[in-house]
Amino acid sequence: MTRLKDLAIEAHGGLQRWRQFDNVSADLVQGGVLWELKGQPHTLERTTVTVGLKEEWASHAPFGADGRRSRFTPGRVALEADDGTALDELLQPRASFAGHTLQTPWNELQLAYFAGCAMWTYLNVPFVLAWPGVESEELEPWQTEGGDWRRLAVRFPANIATHSPVQTLYFDGDGLLKRHDYDVEIAGNTPGAHLVSNYEEVSGIKFPTRRRIFARQPDGSFSRDPLVVSIDLSNIRLG
Repeated sequence: MTRLKDLAIEAHGGLQRWRQFDNVSADLVQGGVLWELKGQPHTLERTTVTVGLKEEWASHAPFGADGRRSRFTPGRVALEADDGTALDELLQPRASFAGHTLQTPWNELQLAYFAGCAMWTYLNVPFVLAWPGVESEELEPWQTEGGDWRRLAVRFPANIATHSPVQTLYFDGDGLLKRHDYDVEIAGNTPGAHLVSNYEEVSGIKFPTRRRIFARQPDGSFSRDPLVVSIDLSNIRLG
């Protein structure tokens, strides 16, 4: 049986093809109860995100009003004018979430950090499995009405900023990602079940364009109400 890590990477376009690009951009429409809960209901409702493929960085533009954009890296998050001038910044941003729960509001820099590390992770999966220090191990299959999904437990090294050090990826028989589980550490370790669908192929790489995130229960089940986050992607381009 093909190693699940290798099957998944090939199913999404292959590592050789992926490594020809430096970044990916997509237009986003986002919804769900999380944004209002965090006191940021409209800032990133409609925006464009760009993430790095060889280094961990992300930018959302526009970021709210006044032509601003965000710039996220693991050690720094900033809000910039369209000419790149830094308007505000936060160093070691993850430390600012200490003691947070799901209900704790975010300021704009914290929102930029969350959105940056989340979209960087989502758009780099499954190719991030080939990054140095990322470890994976296949788990028992997950039964669904449409057949079994193979599961991969993934452990991220400390130098990668992502939701949690350990995450679980679910793949169908063709090796395409169907679900992504994690605990959002910076929101009180809130457990999420992230379903993906509606694949499109762009420059030889397959991307899911519909993402729906729900609250995950200890047994792995989830309810579709409330919808925690919705993300719809369009106009995906690799550069």
